[in-house]
Amino acid sequence: MSIDVSNITHSIQLAVAPVFFLTGVAGMIGAVAGRLARIIDRGRVLEDRMMASKDEEYVQRSLLELNFLRRRGRLANLCIGLLTLCGALIALTIILLFIGQTTKTEIDANSWSLAAMFSFGMGVVSFVSALCCFMVETMMATQLLNFHPLRQPASVACQVAANMPASTAAAPPRKTAADAARQEGFMPQV
Repeated sequence: MSIDVSNITHSIQLAVAPVFFLTGVAGMIGAVAGRLARIIDRGRVLEDRMMASKDEEYVQRSLLELNFLRRRGRLANLCIGLLTLCGALIALTIILLFIGQTTKTEIDANSWSLAAMFSFGMGVVSFVSALCCFMVETMMATQLLNFHPLRQPASVACQVAANMPASTAAAPPRKTAADAARQEGFMPQV
């Protein structure tokens, strides 16, 4: 039995090509897992503050945000699941390509290549679906941001700064109840 080195080399090159895609999938899983960890941490902080608070309005706003965080967490979990499926399909593609290249008969090689093509196609569909989930989760995260100060016209902010006495401008700003509420936790708009 003679070994054809060029055929084996070509088989390995063909099978290893999707590994670069697999590396990108692994990077995306890491990014989404980091976002999920932040969602979980924020939820825990909100739950602790909500349990300690006696302010019913704050509790209601916290419950709204917790519900929003739950939806974001589910989207992140779905994204990680799709990326994991994508990784498994790409790994299957690598196996199928290698087997297809090393098979002796042309009929077997064609069927293995067709299976590899289907596996790779499903992996790409899974990856695109995961990217869509990631985009929606990111858009949801920015909906939680509170941009009330930015809604004021710039001329109003300049007038307020111009009308302040010099001694007030040099003094550190006083904290108001609204500032304290913002520091305690974000209150989503309803």
